[in-house]
Amino acid sequence: MLWTYGVGALALVSSAAGGAWALAVKSQSPRQIPVSTEPDRPFDRVTFEGCATLQGWFIWGKGNTPVKKAPVIIVAHGWGSNRARVLRYAYPLTDAGFNVLMYDVTSHGESGSVKAPSALLFRDDLLAAVRYVRKRPDVDGERIGVIGHSLGGFGAVLALDEGLAVQAVVTDSMPSRPLTMVAAELKRHKLPTFPLATVIPRIWLYRSQIPTAVYDGLDLAKSLSGNYARTEGRVPLLLVHSRNDGYIPASDLENVLQRLSYHQPHLIVDSDGHSSSDRDPAFWPEVLPFLRQHLNRNSS
Repeated sequence: MLWTYGVGALALVSSAAGGAWALAVKSQSPRQIPVSTEPDRPFDRVTFEGCATLQGWFIWGKGNTPVKKAPVIIVAHGWGSNRARVLRYAYPLTDAGFNVLMYDVTSHGESGSVKAPSALLFRDDLLAAVRYVRKRPDVDGERIGVIGHSLGGFGAVLALDEGLAVQAVVTDSMPSRPLTMVAAELKRHKLPTFPLATVIPRIWLYRSQIPTAVYDGLDLAKSLSGNYARTEGRVPLLLVHSRNDGYIPASDLENVLQRLSYHQPHLIVDSDGHSSSDRDPAFWPEVLPFLRQHLNRNSS
């Protein structure tokens, strides 16, 4: 009887472990959503190397030409998205005279894939995008900005620790840690947070060959504070979130702000959803002046 019970318990544990592994693998495989639309402004198709070969668009700002050095805004999308799904940012920027680079992060859209994607791809691919635009003869390398949505914003803040060579960053609906994204996905699929929100990230790390210490050390408040403490190379940031974001709660941003010893510029809007901050009447009147101020569009 005892032996039978033990075998049954072992089978149950084994089944649960197998189920958690399968769920982790599935959740670590973002859908590569087809890029089904193109910009309705003049643009070039571009390719550059990040964690894989990345595909993107370089969209011309109003009045800009290939022989005119101009400021550029790099737009970074979030997990399970692609460059077409963040075109909503591009048009106000190009109409304001900024060139815009948009690209599909590794394992997203039309870009190349890796076996086990992680949040660190968003950091490393953004660093690659900055290196790419700085080599373009039509870009002023001292006037580069970033708008990062969701994990795109998360990656931008992490990139500060790696010497992100830009002059302004705007984050929108950014999670404070990868665990927030895992919990949000579990909630969306009506699965229990405990113990999956603890187990799944560890499986992700194992598959990605990322040391646990690296994951545990991801701390946006620390990255922001380190950036603020720099006497040279400090990057101005504007952090945006909607209090009506049902996917990544605004409390994520509020918790980060509470841990800072300085005032970090931020904007809380009221639009509904995770991908709608730009539709709030307060968004562009704050974002465009912020970018103009720090990219100094009147410089030669």
